[in-house]
Amino acid sequence: MATLRKGICYSRRITRAYTRKSKVKSKAYIRTVPQSRVVRYEMGEAKAKYDHEVNLICRDNCQIRHNAIESVRQIVNRRLNEKVGVKNYFMKLMIFPHHILRENKMLSGAHADRLQTGMQRSFGKSIGFAAQVKKGKVVFSVLVNKEHVNNAIEAAKLANPRLPGKYSVEVKKFG
Repeated sequence: MATLRKGICYSRRITRAYTRKSKVKSKAYIRTVPQSRVVRYEMGEAKAKYDHEVNLICRDNCQIRHNAIESVRQIVNRRLNEKVGVKNYFMKLMIFPHHILRENKMLSGAHADRLQTGMQRSFGKSIGFAAQVKKGKVVFSVLVNKEHVNNAIEAAKLANPRLPGKYSVEVKKFG
């Protein structure tokens, strides 16, 4: 059964991989790219006036896969819809998954030695995307009014177990 590798396989080091995607076929290293799972980057009421901003900030360098970003977006958006209401907040994802992840699949088991090339052609097939996040970068931002700040902080804390690395919540007041 085909499954995703654990996030720890990709999240430790931020490196520049040779994953050139080009319209010119001969210049592209990656032939096909899978679809990103992140559906929306902005949710809520964008045009309203807010006086507080709640940010989720990354405390170390890491890579966040696109399915983890979508999971966080869904859970935080759902919590804010339930507690605050659709018209009382604006949430924006500040990271974009652009880094293509590759995997060189290895077969194991009986008689699998004739079906794989090992490290001979080990570039790998693309399996997904990741956002490379550096220390101090804001992952997402929620704009709310004063009476809904605690609900926004609670929603931001729900994102911690779904993301690799360590995060902190910061509250800013406008004006």
